[in-house]
Amino acid sequence: MHENLTTEAANPGSTDLDRLTSVELVQLINAEDANIAAAVAEQSEVIAEAVDLIAARLAEGGRLIYLGAGTSGRLGVLDASECPPTFNADPSQVVGLIAGGDEALRRAIEGAEDSADLGAENLRQLKLTAKDVVVGIAASGTTPYVLGALDEARSIGAATIGLTCNRDAPIALHADISIAVVTGPEVLAGSTRMKAGTATKMVLNMLSTASMVRLGKTYGNLMVDLRASNEKLIGRSLRILQSLSGLTLGEARTVLDASDGELKTAIVSQRLDISAEKARQRLRDASGRLRAALGEDE
Repeated sequence: MHENLTTEAANPGSTDLDRLTSVELVQLINAEDANIAAAVAEQSEVIAEAVDLIAARLAEGGRLIYLGAGTSGRLGVLDASECPPTFNADPSQVVGLIAGGDEALRRAIEGAEDSADLGAENLRQLKLTAKDVVVGIAASGTTPYVLGALDEARSIGAATIGLTCNRDAPIALHADISIAVVTGPEVLAGSTRMKAGTATKMVLNMLSTASMVRLGKTYGNLMVDLRASNEKLIGRSLRILQSLSGLTLGEARTVLDASDGELKTAIVSQRLDISAEKARQRLRDASGRLRAALGEDE
C-alpha cells in the first residue's frame, strides 16, 4: 500500500546523509523545509473551503475533532489544546484524538494505527453528532485508524475533512474535503515528522485560527476573546485594552477587574461607557462579535 507514496520514497538529494557534516546536514534539512510553504499554498482554496465548513459547524454548536496516529495525532492534539487559551474556546469545542490514547502522546503504541474499528469506536465514545466536523490527519493518507473514523463520521452525517501529504491518497475517498499538501520525500526516508509534520502543523494552524477569526474571536489581528486567567494573559489583556482605549495601565486594570477579567467585556464597557453587565448583554446579542457589539458593523 505504501510503495507509491512520495512520503515513503528515498530522497535523491540526501543519499549521502550519513557522510555529511553537521553544517551540511542543517543546510540540507533547511533547504528541503523551504519548499513546504509553497506546497501548502497550492492547497489554499481547498483549505479555505475546509475553514468555511468548520466555522459553519462550530457556529451551529458542533465540534471540531482532530484525529490521527503518531505524529499526525500528536499535532492534532496540540492544535486542539491551544484553542482554549488562545480563543477562550470551551475545551469541548475543539478535540484531539490520537490512536492509542493519551499514552501515545509520549511513546509509540504499536498497532494502534492499524485498527479502523478503533478509530470508529473512539468517535462513538465522543458521542459524535451530525453537527460535528472530523478532520482525519494522515501523512500517508492510508492510516486505517483514520479511514475507519472518517467512515464512522460520514455514516452519521458529520462533516469530514482529510489531511494528507500524498497526492491521490485513499483518504480522499473517505472525506467530503481532501487537503493534499505534497511535500515530497523526506531527508530521512519515511520520517514524516519532518516536512510532512511541518506542513501538517501549518495547515492545522490555518484551520483553527481562520475558523475562529470567522467566528468573531478576534478584533483586527488582536486576540480579544481571552480570559485573563494568569499573569501572561493579564498582561496581554491590559496591553490590548490600553491600545484600544488610551487608558493608563491603572485605569485599564480597574476596567478589566470590573469585567471579571473578560477582555471583550472590558473593551465594550470602556468604549461605550456602560456597565460590565450591559457590555456582556451587547456581546451576547452580537453573538460574541466585538466589532458588532461596538456598533462598528452597522
